[in-house]
Amino acid sequence: MTHITTPPRLPATESVAHVLADSHGLSGVRLERLDGQVSVNYRATADDGSTAFVKHYVDATDLAAAPHVIAQTRLAGEHGVPVASVVPSTSGEPITVHDGVALSVWEWMPGHTVETGLNPAQQAAAGAALGRIHAAFANHPARARRSARAAKWLAPDLAARHATIDRLLAVIDDRPERDAFDERAAVTLTERRAQLDRLGDLGLPALHTQVLHGDYSVKNLHFDGDALTAVVDFGPPEPYLTAWELGRIAFDVRSVVHDPDWIASAATLISAYLEENPSLPAADITACARVALIQLLTSLYGVKEHYLAPGLHQDDLDLFWLQRHEAATRLLDSLDTAEAALGDLGRHTDERRPS
Repeated sequence: MTHITTPPRLPATESVAHVLADSHGLSGVRLERLDGQVSVNYRATADDGSTAFVKHYVDATDLAAAPHVIAQTRLAGEHGVPVASVVPSTSGEPITVHDGVALSVWEWMPGHTVETGLNPAQQAAAGAALGRIHAAFANHPARARRSARAAKWLAPDLAARHATIDRLLAVIDDRPERDAFDERAAVTLTERRAQLDRLGDLGLPALHTQVLHGDYSVKNLHFDGDALTAVVDFGPPEPYLTAWELGRIAFDVRSVVHDPDWIASAATLISAYLEENPSLPAADITACARVALIQLLTSLYGVKEHYLAPGLHQDDLDLFWLQRHEAATRLLDSLDTAEAALGDLGRHTDERRPS
C-alpha cells in the first residue's frame, strides 16, 4: 500500500514541482497555492501554458481515501455530472508517491465559483447535478454502514456549544480594547446562545441516509455564466443524511443573505433535484430547511477560529461567521414559510410516483 514517508527536506512547493517533473513530465511548472483551510491544492501552469489542478496529500488519512474519491468522481461523471478527470503519471498511476511527497494531478476545469448567491438558472443546474449524484450513489455498497457521524449530528451537545460561547465571550470581555469585529462577535454570540435554547422545539422525522458527494457547496461548483461546468472535491463513500447535503446547498448562506426571494430559490434548486432523483422521501424534502437551520445554529465555525485558533484566511472566516449568523436568523424566523414551500414539493413528488 502506498504511504507518506518522512517529510521532504525541500520547501513544499519545490518538492511538489520536483515530483511533477519526475513523475508526470511537467517540468518548469509554476505553482499557485489555492485557497483552502484544510487541503493543500495548487494550480500548476506549464511552460506551454497548459494548466492542471494538483492535490498534495499531507495527511495519511486523505491519501488512504484518495482512490475511493477518484472512483466516486468517475461514477458521477458516468451519470452526466461535469467532473474533472485524473491525469495519470507517466507510469499510468492515478496517485503518485515519490520522495515523501504524495499527490494527484487533475484536469483543470473551466468556470469559477459564485460568491454572492446562485441565480435561478444556477440553482436549477446545481440541483439537477446533485440529484444525478445522489441517484448514482444511492445503491453504493457503503450505504449499509451505520453512520456514526449522522448519529452524532442528530444529538448535538448543546451544553458544549453554550460553554464555547461563554468562553469566546470571556475572551472578548478580557480585551482591553475591542475592535469592530469584537463588537459584532459579542452581539452575534449572545444572540446565538438564545437561539440554541430554541433547538429543543426543532424535532426531526426519521431521515434517509446514503452515500453523498460529501461537500456539495458553492466553493466546489464551477459556473460559466448559468452553465455548471464542474463539480469538484468529492469525498470518500460514507453514508450521511441526504437532507443535510440537499438543505445545505438549497439554503446556502450566500443565497439566504443576498437573495430576497431565497425561499423561492431554494424551491427552484430542490425542484430540479427531484426531477433527477424523485425517490427522496417527502419527509426528507420538507426537513431540508430544518436540517439546514440546525446545521447553522450548532456551528460556531469562523468566530471560534478567530479567538481560539486563527485560520489561514481569518478575514474570510470572520465574514463567513457573520453571514452564517444572519442566514441562521432569517431561516429561524421564516422556518414555517420555508417548510410550507418544501412540503408542497414533497406532495407533488409523491403524486408523480408510480403506485
